[in-house]
Amino acid sequence: MAKILVLFHSWTGHAHRLAEGVAAGAREIEGCEVILKQVPEVVPEPALERAGALETRKAFADVPIATIDELPDYHGFAFGTPTRFGCMSSTMRSFLDQTGRYYAEGKLIGRVGTVFCSTGSGGGSETTILSSWTTLAHHGMLILPLGYRAQEIRDLSAANGGSPYGASVLGNGPGKRPTQAIEEIGIELGLGCRRRVAWEESLSLKCHYRVTCRTWFFTNVVPSAV
Repeated sequence: MAKILVLFHSWTGHAHRLAEGVAAGAREIEGCEVILKQVPEVVPEPALERAGALETRKAFADVPIATIDELPDYHGFAFGTPTRFGCMSSTMRSFLDQTGRYYAEGKLIGRVGTVFCSTGSGGGSETTILSSWTTLAHHGMLILPLGYRAQEIRDLSAANGGSPYGASVLGNGPGKRPTQAIEEIGIELGLGCRRRVAWEESLSLKCHYRVTCRTWFFTNVVPSAV
């Protein structure tokens, strides 16, 4: 069975809630195990306390912590991160920087990868996603943008977030965050990731069948014809 990892880092809880939406979307199609996990925090507690993150992080403290060793078990990934000066957070960066051996061995080549993020003001959301793609590219992943599959991106009646590159939440906007529109965008991103993983899985089975048939042909038919 195919497996998708929705992996996030969050301080305020916005990226966590968006990750839940992405996971919900991926679960809409049966036949795939979808796992929601968070990366281990590397920022010292005093800094988290000054940022007000110690209290907000309690809301998702029960979400399991991911390990580097488990990554090759997954067929698809959805990475969620807050924006830090237009890039992913240092905590997410630290986690991904530890995957060098998988890059060297090509362990994650062909896996589906997509990215979503949260920002305070909206600034840096697109660059965070785009700059995250370079890590996925070095691993040989199949990068999956959101595109305009989610029509909520076109809704200009409220400050929502999101772009053709991926789902994003504008954390400091009015009212509940993420908005319902952004939750729908997150669901669509997860659903798209699941569909792509299913397509790749189907293609892999077809290639295996062709190789098996070709092997049988050259082993059994060609020698007898000669």
